[in-house]
Amino acid sequence: MAKSLKIATCSTSPFEGQKPGTSGLRKKVKIFKQDNYTENFVQCILTAMGDKLKGSYLAVGGDGRYYVKEAVQKIIKICAANKVKKLIVAQNGIMSTPAVSCLIRKKGCDGGIILTASHNPGGETEDFGIKFNISNGGPAPDGCTNSIYKLSTEIKEYYICPELECDISKIGINDYLIENEPFRVEVVDSVDDYLLLMKEIFDFPVLKSHISGGFKLLINCMHGVTGPYAKRIFIDELGAEVNSVVNGAPLEDFGGHHPDPNLTYAADLVNAMKVGDFDLGAAFDGDGDRNMILGKKAFFVCPSDSLAVLANNLECIPYFKKSGVKGYARSMPTAGAVDRVAEVTGKKIYETPTGWKYFGNLMDAGMLSLCGEESFGTGSDHIREKDGIWAVLAWLSVLAKEKLSVEDILTKHWKKFGRNFFTRYDYENCDAEPCNNMVVELDAIMQSQTLVNKSFSSLNKSYVVSKMDNFEYTDPVDKSVASKQGIRILFDDGSRIVLRLSGTGSSGATVRLYIDSYEKDEAKIKQPAQEVLKPLINIALEITKMKEFTGRDAPTVIT
Repeated sequence: MAKSLKIATCSTSPFEGQKPGTSGLRKKVKIFKQDNYTENFVQCILTAMGDKLKGSYLAVGGDGRYYVKEAVQKIIKICAANKVKKLIVAQNGIMSTPAVSCLIRKKGCDGGIILTASHNPGGETEDFGIKFNISNGGPAPDGCTNSIYKLSTEIKEYYICPELECDISKIGINDYLIENEPFRVEVVDSVDDYLLLMKEIFDFPVLKSHISGGFKLLINCMHGVTGPYAKRIFIDELGAEVNSVVNGAPLEDFGGHHPDPNLTYAADLVNAMKVGDFDLGAAFDGDGDRNMILGKKAFFVCPSDSLAVLANNLECIPYFKKSGVKGYARSMPTAGAVDRVAEVTGKKIYETPTGWKYFGNLMDAGMLSLCGEESFGTGSDHIREKDGIWAVLAWLSVLAKEKLSVEDILTKHWKKFGRNFFTRYDYENCDAEPCNNMVVELDAIMQSQTLVNKSFSSLNKSYVVSKMDNFEYTDPVDKSVASKQGIRILFDDGSRIVLRLSGTGSSGATVRLYIDSYEKDEAKIKQPAQEVLKPLINIALEITKMKEFTGRDAPTVIT
């Protein structure tokens, strides 16, 4: 008979600022490693579950960054002490965010704890994060995260089994007695269940045949969590060449790089694709939920266009043939390219705040099949997270059907629907106070409506403001309201300027400026986006007083 382990009650006090952002709590590693800091937050997550906590079944996984393994051990000990019945834990604690969502849904878990700071840098001096996903597999809604935060301001004690030891390096079942009550930790392979789901969604024989015909892939995992998934799926299952997957070993510091799949931080993929040897290039972020798609010679697919192209071609994916297409959705800052597909295909389109949790309600209500965000996130209702590997398989399905290059598919799409030229300027790690003041000043201008009907000119182009607001969303399912989701300046030609502060940073403020302009003239659709948008960019920088408030002459990243 196994020894019955004791539960310890540990006194603690609140830490300031344990407020979950868009996708959980993100701070520097040194903050999480403070005595009781991680323990407090995990205890608050569990306490927020209320009556569902005792006897519950939770999934645990992380993106492999520094401190994941240590945090997993703390979570196991705290869950055991809080009367959780069973944990299903990724081997070595490493599992992609989409795979954790898959696991929660497939195994019928009551939720999951994901250890990730997504696309933020990793390492001893960099970022760490913890987020809670609910039983549908998606990020906790605002009501839940607000409850977690409130508890974090009041916490006085947490519960832990200090003697419990679990070897998460070995796949298998580990049974314990916690004050004579059973507790189980099942350590699982991180890829198996996710791979089975992908095989249910896509026609793997068709994709394998397309690749065997000479189609060449280059998948850059950026030393994040997706390496094992990419190797199993693209090389072992679909027959891509062994050198098709690069930077495939998950590293605690992501190889010293910023694991954000964009043109700046995935420059090595861009340079490799420029040579012209590969037909499709892709990169993923640290936890595998974001993706960047490139065509031959590094032809860049804007995420807003990627969503629209997939929306227009879903019938080539068996999953949607079977389930049907219920509707599309995009985050508010995302360009309206998918809206035009919805109009032509007769599908409902939803515009939500930034944050995948807003899509989950629509999916659970059977109203939504495909969704995306301009921040390199694309996904469907197969899980409740964005999904980088899924997006590449979806693109492969379109390419196998169309027998065209990535660039030709985009050109064909723009000729039919017109093109939404789009760019995003990121100003990272700015001083928070002046950035908050910028938003306050813009909000005051919005309230006064002094910009409406005013004309702005730059580089011989003029734009007239038709509307200015701070985006507010009423959920069509539960009628909850999310307000102040981003300042919008709308022009009479359909162009837009959007400004918001990001909720995914770990320190300082990240300002995001979005520029979106529609063009239906076939003669102009292939112009460089930055060239087309330059007048509107100048106007946006003028209206927002970006340089004055951020102190920056240029953005950190342009996408």
